[in-house]
Amino acid sequence: MSTQTSGTSTQPNPQVEIPRDVRSLEIVREMVVDAPIAITFDAVLAELGPEGEMPGGQAFPMVIEAWPGGRWFRDLGNKAGHLWGHVQVIKPPALLEISGPMFMSYPAISHVQYRLTEVGGKTNVKLTHRAMGLIPTEHSEGVVTGWDHSLQRITQLAAQRKAAKK
Repeated sequence: MSTQTSGTSTQPNPQVEIPRDVRSLEIVREMVVDAPIAITFDAVLAELGPEGEMPGGQAFPMVIEAWPGGRWFRDLGNKAGHLWGHVQVIKPPALLEISGPMFMSYPAISHVQYRLTEVGGKTNVKLTHRAMGLIPTEHSEGVVTGWDHSLQRITQLAAQRKAAKK
């Protein structure tokens, strides 16, 4: 037997109320990177992996296993960490899709897609993040800042890699 209630519930973290109704979010961002597609794809993997960074510049290294079914996770050592997702599709250097909970430690599922296309030696990067679950308003709003920062980092990392190849 199951019961259903509405409203919000206070979780152990009193600063974030977890809603009881399923919500969705969709974020679509595009940018042009002044680097070839292969370099830009490498920068995407670097930002999602060992060169990840939080807004404000704090290092946030992750592990991305860049193959179908590969994990995307934060390794805290001593068999501790956070699973953010699994590689659903990877077609280097044009497409990467990841599905999983991402940063959400509550009932939710996300799908993130990086689609890259090269035009005239530059790369258009389109990031799409769709999620559904018991997503607090604060997280729906804050995720935009995180993805914008991640895209800026990809631009930086691609520029560094392009300069190093000269």
